[in-house]
Amino acid sequence: MKNLLRSAKEYLKKCDLLLLGMAVVISCVGMVAIYSATYSYHRPKFLIVQGAAILIGVCAYFVVSLIDLDRFGDLWPAALVLNLLLLFSLKFLGEGSESTGNNSWIRFGPIGIQPAEIGKIIFVFTFARHIHALRDKLDSPTALLQLLAHALITAGFVYLFSDDLGMCVIYMMITVVMLFASGLPMKFFLPLCALGGGALAPMWRWFLKDYHKLRILVLFDPDVSPRIAYNGIQSMVAVGGGGLFGYGFLKGPQTQYSVLPAKHTDFIFASISEEWGFIGSVAVLVMLASLVWRLFYNASQVHDRFSYLICVGIGGMLMSQIMINVGMCLGVMPVIGITLPFISYGGTSVVATFAALGLVCGVRMRQRPERLL
Repeated sequence: MKNLLRSAKEYLKKCDLLLLGMAVVISCVGMVAIYSATYSYHRPKFLIVQGAAILIGVCAYFVVSLIDLDRFGDLWPAALVLNLLLLFSLKFLGEGSESTGNNSWIRFGPIGIQPAEIGKIIFVFTFARHIHALRDKLDSPTALLQLLAHALITAGFVYLFSDDLGMCVIYMMITVVMLFASGLPMKFFLPLCALGGGALAPMWRWFLKDYHKLRILVLFDPDVSPRIAYNGIQSMVAVGGGGLFGYGFLKGPQTQYSVLPAKHTDFIFASISEEWGFIGSVAVLVMLASLVWRLFYNASQVHDRFSYLICVGIGGMLMSQIMINVGMCLGVMPVIGITLPFISYGGTSVVATFAALGLVCGVRMRQRPERLL
């Protein structure tokens, strides 16, 4: 018993409780926002599910932080294949949604799981380990091609089998952040940008679905499809209507009369802006930015490349989601179904994001005396 208490005390000394505390506080803010957004539904289901997800997520944080990723480092190819199979399972088990057009969920009765959310964490691990394995060859075009194939195949599986453009974009943004942080020579980035720009035309013509194209086009001309443009327009009305201090808790007209679509998921930031105003929405952004800063700070404190890339990858993941979700609500980015971390309603997202923070905590606790570069 004494040994167990000693081990627990030692663990708590090393564990990043500040990171966990920040996530819990933001999650509580999210619970308040979800309560207000779903108040008109008169159903406690949303709070119960979100609350349970937060509790499971906190447990996942501690459990995942105990996993020594280095022990499984050589298994990254198997983890990559497992991730692809998980994403591929959506072809047969996935359930679609008329509102989003996505096929992102696997349901077991009342419980829904989003494989791409879990896949993001696996991808950060496999991509970080792949970069680590090629650490002495990063100035080689062959190494770059291997890494691009790794990322593009994974993101391609997300898009092909779930039709989730937003999640596919998040995977690619994680890739860019991790490649930038990996020590990849800058001479490769200009050709990569040119390659990416050149790929836009064939992607637009042959890969993007019509409703994905419309979501992008209405950003510039809402008259192209008033039906598709509706969500973004109502979000901007809600954000603008909140003014400096907002209408007040449970008093936002767009939110309480359900004019604002997806008000507890994709557009919860618009709901917050309407009821809490500019001051409240900025406070939420400051909390989220502080969490991302903590992740990048942890990256600066570790001494080996693999741990560094794990921290950077998770930080890049959350940063990308925050930027896209807030951009959607403000009408400066296409509405592509990205939730706001810890704030939006969604059990899989909450649990997976807490688990992702647990990865960062774990690598910070077990630093290796290896040079980054």
